[in-house]
Amino acid sequence: MLKFFEDFSWTELFKASMVLFAVVDIVGSIPLIIKLKEQTGDIHPFRASIVSLFIMIGFLILGENILNLFGVQVEAFAVAGAFILFAMSLEMILGVRLFRDEVSGKTASVVPLAFPIIAGAGTMTSIISLRAEFATINITLAIIINIALVYVVLRLTKRLEIILGPGGIAILKKVFGIILLAIAIKLFTSNVKMLFINA
Repeated sequence: MLKFFEDFSWTELFKASMVLFAVVDIVGSIPLIIKLKEQTGDIHPFRASIVSLFIMIGFLILGENILNLFGVQVEAFAVAGAFILFAMSLEMILGVRLFRDEVSGKTASVVPLAFPIIAGAGTMTSIISLRAEFATINITLAIIINIALVYVVLRLTKRLEIILGPGGIAILKKVFGIILLAIAIKLFTSNVKMLFINA
C-alpha cells in the first residue's frame, strides 16, 4: 500500500489526465448529450458518472489479467490502442466518422452515455496503454479527476453549449484531436520497441 502512494507523480498525473480528457472528449460530446436528452427525456449525471468510474477503475485493475488470460502482452495492446487513438484523432481533426454507435433506449444514462460514449473502447484502450508507462495511482487519480469533470459537464451541458457555441466546440475538438494524434504516435513508437526487445 505504501509503495502505491510512493509512486505518485504530479507529472504522470497531469499527462494521464490529459490523455483521458482527450479520449473521453466530454466537451466535444455536448451536442450528442443534448440529443440524448431530447430523445430520452432526461439524463442522470451522477448515475452516468458512477457507472463510468466503476467501468474504468475495473478495467484498470483487471484489464491486464484479462489480457494475460488471452496471452496478449500489455505492449501489444498498447500498440493496438495507438491505432484506435490514431483513428479517433482523425475523427476529431478531419470531422469524419469512423466509429458508429446507436443512440437510443430509456437507460441513456448507462447505455450509451456511460458506455460506450464515456467509458468506451478508446477509453479502455487508453487505460491499458497508460499502464505500460505510468504508475497505477496516477492513472487512478486521473480517472477520478476526469469523472469529476464529466459530472460537472453533464450537469451544465446546456449552459456550456451556449457559452462555447458551435465554433468553440469545433475548435476544442481540433486542438485535442492534434494532441491525441501526437499521443498515439508516441505510444506506438515506444511500445513497438518493447515488443521487438521482448520477442
